[in-house]
Amino acid sequence: MPRTTTRSPNPEWTDPDCPVARTLDLVGDKWSLLVIRDAMDGARSFTEFQRRTGIARNILSDRLRKLVAHGLLVQCAAPSGRRQEYVLTDVGRDLFPAILTLRQWGERNAFAPGETYSTLVDQHGAQVPEIVPTGADGALVDADTSQVRRTR
Repeated sequence: MPRTTTRSPNPEWTDPDCPVARTLDLVGDKWSLLVIRDAMDGARSFTEFQRRTGIARNILSDRLRKLVAHGLLVQCAAPSGRRQEYVLTDVGRDLFPAILTLRQWGERNAFAPGETYSTLVDQHGAQVPEIVPTGADGALVDADTSQVRRTR
């Protein structure tokens, strides 16, 4: 799968030097992330994305077009040959840790105690463990123990 995405200077970048801002410029709306989430869960067709998300057709068309243009999805013929499918590229799959982190944040903070929610399991049926960022020395890294280093 191709690994290319928009990396060239773009006058519309929110903050050209910030990786977080560039990422949000590419996939920072809820619909784009939900399409990527569903693609990771096996959705391939326009109809399936629409059914799973409830997104309006015009917005879904726009998001799919954008995700293809930026190299997160690739459009190809379905096995039947009658329709087009959308398949994650390696660049799109690279969002898995971000989607997982959002999911785990939601599990901790977006549900009332005792409220049920879906869980993510590995290929053996075990719940995926929580992502914990650590530094080179193995110590926990968080907002208090890290800083942004400007490159200019």
